Amino acid sequence: MSVIMVLLNVLSYIFLNVGINDQWYYLIPAVLTLFGLWGVFRKCGLTPWHVLIPYVRNVRLGEAAGMEKEGRIMGFLSVLTSLVNIAGLFVSNSGSTVSSILDIAGIFLFLLLLVYQIRVYMGLTEVFNRKKPWIILWVLFEWIPAIIWGWFKEYQPLWKASELKNSAANFFSGSKAEVMDQGLTVNLEERTARDFFKTKYLLRDIHMYIQPGHMVLLLGGSGAGKTTYLNAVNGYEKAKAEVILNGRNMYKEYKDMMYDIGFVPQQDLMRGSDSVYRTLMDAATLRLPSDFTHAEREARVEEVMEIFGLTPVKNNLVVKLSGGQRKRLSIAMEFLSNPSLFILDEPDSGLDGVMARELFLQLRQIADQGKIIIVITHTPDRVIDLFDDVIVLAKDANRTGRLAWFGPIDEARAFFGKDSMEEIVKAVNREEEGGEGRADEFIMKYAEKAGNMNAEVQHV
Repeated sequence: MSVIMVLLNVLSYIFLNVGINDQWYYLIPAVLTLFGLWGVFRKCGLTPWHVLIPYVRNVRLGEAAGMEKEGRIMGFLSVLTSLVNIAGLFVSNSGSTVSSILDIAGIFLFLLLLVYQIRVYMGLTEVFNRKKPWIILWVLFEWIPAIIWGWFKEYQPLWKASELKNSAANFFSGSKAEVMDQGLTVNLEERTARDFFKTKYLLRDIHMYIQPGHMVLLLGGSGAGKTTYLNAVNGYEKAKAEVILNGRNMYKEYKDMMYDIGFVPQQDLMRGSDSVYRTLMDAATLRLPSDFTHAEREARVEEVMEIFGLTPVKNNLVVKLSGGQRKRLSIAMEFLSNPSLFILDEPDSGLDGVMARELFLQLRQIADQGKIIIVITHTPDRVIDLFDDVIVLAKDANRTGRLAWFGPIDEARAFFGKDSMEEIVKAVNREEEGGEGRADEFIMKYAEKAGNMNAEVQHV
């Protein structure tokens, strides 16, 4: 920290011997900001002296934040703002219309520049793994966080800008899954969300085709986008995507197809004071076509109870059911409408090994009827023999959920060089999450493999 002490000594000399006037009032924070950004650039693997070039400084700051596009725009706006301010100096005393126009333009550019600065600062807080209140400090007193982040050892970026440029964040497969008349086709370009002034990419570049009768495991570490992906597939949270189920577009025909997809959340929404039979009858009223008679609804409820082994407890209150029975009841509610696609978020949560396996055996039987089953579970290896395929989602360097694998179980083991599904998740998790930090490696490897497979299909 000797460099900081030298700088402080210089500033003390200026305060004591030169005095503070308006010029120094603006100059000192600017010098401190440059000094702090010099350290930030150095830590992020960028050329430090680029902080001395106004436009380039903003572009490089965007690169450090993983937001190169925003950095370029911020650099352009800062230059344009400076030119407008300089032009305003020449006409400031004229009181002319031109002066008013320049004043308005200056205010507009300042506000627009502020928006992009906030976006870049938000990206920088993610890179340095800091909380969002830091953004306020960056906006109001840029030199303070710049010096702290740039020169204090405990403030280190999670990744360098050079690593980001060569990572999976900028790598895309360029291929799409072929749309088939039967089965599920997902071609998801991106799923975004607004985070204050910043567009955050939750998912990108996910393409797959799942055959009817397949039971599919969905894997991924915390924050990889598993639930977001399921919500995009079932139409609950639409993405920039094409989701085709048995030849029909899920997004365009959502109202007609919403009951063709059964979704069982981790937490059930059943009333404990209702009986099993009453719960299913209420669900039948909601999920079956309105032209069904009461007798037809009763018959369907009786049939589903028999399938899921709930007939012996049909008159029992939900609150009195065991954990396994409650799970089966949740699935039965969705099965009433005879959906083609079943999505289950941790259906074995809270169940012991024996009960969990019984539940998955029942799901396997449903898949064998030509249904598609997609399941999230945190204990996959105890039932992995019941699955056909596995989807592996992983966070790239931009912390965006990407596809690291889709395909058969045995091929997944060979692809990752791992014997178990838990080891596969560990391989793609970040190091600070207890993983191996190899997500980008496998995302790019799979994207290349998918691209080659697509090229081979087209060639044939």
